[in-house]
Amino acid sequence: MQTQPADFVLIDREGPIAILTLNDPDARNALSGPAQWNALVEACAALQRDASVKVVILTGAGSAFCAGGNVKDFRDRRGLAEGDGMQIRENYRNGIQRIPLAFYQLDVPTIAAVNGPAIGAGCDLACMADIRIASDKAVFAESFVKLGLIPGDGGAWLLQRVVGYARAAEMSFTGDALDAQAALAAGLVNQVVAPEALMDAALALARRIAANPGQALRMTKRLMRESQTSRLDTVLELSAAYQALTHTSPEHAEAVEGFLAQRSAAGKRP
Repeated sequence: MQTQPADFVLIDREGPIAILTLNDPDARNALSGPAQWNALVEACAALQRDASVKVVILTGAGSAFCAGGNVKDFRDRRGLAEGDGMQIRENYRNGIQRIPLAFYQLDVPTIAAVNGPAIGAGCDLACMADIRIASDKAVFAESFVKLGLIPGDGGAWLLQRVVGYARAAEMSFTGDALDAQAALAAGLVNQVVAPEALMDAALALARRIAANPGQALRMTKRLMRESQTSRLDTVLELSAAYQALTHTSPEHAEAVEGFLAQRSAAGKRP
């Protein structure tokens, strides 16, 4: 099944797995304006509402994953750069900054299948996913400083949570690019594969995740997100509440019965 909530984002389904493809290869899938921002935000909202979705894969059409913003718009003071300082602030708040919030509020586990360059906001978009798999043609750059800018879409928060402060500082202060192998060494991606194997690798991982109960997956992700900024006692309280819900769910009962049946069939004690 394939639907198009907007031309920029295509959504394909393989059972409980949703595949989001950024679909503007001529512009290297740049996040250049409201049509692109809205498409991603609306896709995340739709997937959050759909309880049948267990995993999301995000990738790009063509040779790039996402080339970030439109530099010509910056030159011409259009789009995000339009208006005076106060207006530009609102452009970011009401525009591209809605994307990291949408991904943060998405309880479904997400995998970025990074097929090519992920530059600036594109690098940050990859960091919005829980897991990243890269083609060996992928390139990552937190390159805002090279244009005299700062990461306006949340990159200062996102990147250091993926690679640690010191590595994120190096990437952010230099703006230098990392190829796929350097990204793997930095912990920015989980694995690197040949370009033709990228989607197979992403789908294989997605299927392993999707084999588990959907509500437990969503609550586990939310618990991990909350744990990034909460105290231990707060997380323990939330864990107790979530666990009370999972213990009484039909998915849990079915999973326990399946686990015990497998052990019995293998001749192991319960």
